[in-house]
Amino acid sequence: MKVLVTGATGFLGGHLCELLVQQGHKVRALTRSTSDTTLLDTLGIECVEANLERGLGLDKAIEGMDAVVHGAAVVKAKSPQVFHEVNCGGTEHLLQAALRKRDALQRFVFVSSLAAHGASRDGSPRPVDAPAHPVTHYGRSKLAAERMVIEAQDALPVTVIRPPAIYGPRDQEMLSFFKMIDSRLIAFLGSPRNTISLIWGPDCARAICLALTVDHPTGRIYCVEDGRIYSQQEFADVVASALGKKGLRFRVAKPVAQILATASEAYGRLTDKAVMFTRDKLNELVQPHWVCDSGSIQQELGWKPEVQLDAGAAMAIDWYRQAGWI
Repeated sequence: MKVLVTGATGFLGGHLCELLVQQGHKVRALTRSTSDTTLLDTLGIECVEANLERGLGLDKAIEGMDAVVHGAAVVKAKSPQVFHEVNCGGTEHLLQAALRKRDALQRFVFVSSLAAHGASRDGSPRPVDAPAHPVTHYGRSKLAAERMVIEAQDALPVTVIRPPAIYGPRDQEMLSFFKMIDSRLIAFLGSPRNTISLIWGPDCARAICLALTVDHPTGRIYCVEDGRIYSQQEFADVVASALGKKGLRFRVAKPVAQILATASEAYGRLTDKAVMFTRDKLNELVQPHWVCDSGSIQQELGWKPEVQLDAGAAMAIDWYRQAGWI
């Protein structure tokens, strides 16, 4: 199969490209002139420059492809408008280009996020078709993009994958949490009893590959997770054990967290950079339960998680240490 991958230079995209190449697929990566394509070059992947937000070069990028995986997105931005321009606008442009080539395409897979669906209020995984209630600009932008993809289901075979928090080698988003614990400080925003689902990056990549290769109805939305629900306390304990560190544990009161988030935003404005920790992001971090269930993808596509947190944290830390990141 010939697969166009957006977001290929990112954490999940890199693992996906590795797996696709291992399985014998031909991969074309959508990149920017500023993209670091070191891993892609090592894999022998064809890189094509295009602009998702402006819709430039997309027809050429899709030409000759059998499938598209759209994983490119911004998770931090200078303004709410940027989330929607990139995550919604980019998806709309790519989807329109895919529809123009729909006779040749076997599948369009959109990598969304549990943030698009929203948190659980009672701690139980919510059905994928339950009403969505995202709490951040990022989540709302991913939900809007999801809806565009699902609306195209009658014209093009489409699938949506909704991961929860993803971690593993090369991941930079979760790195700050690992580094915090490595410094012997374990801070909790909200209750340590708050719960989360997690997924090992390569396991998520396998789910995407199956969505490309296993026949299933168009319009499906699948969640992926490693089969367990963890409290924030459990998550911190497993990472601390893997690091061999014991740290000072404390809870950050919401007013204090809001002050810190405001200061982070001010730093972003001063340096003209997008920052991850904002008051908007805080809305997500204090939710009691970010959990999901992967039963449908296991039943319909035969996917199963291979790595749980204890082994995954140890492998991620080994990679971080070898790379000099911690």
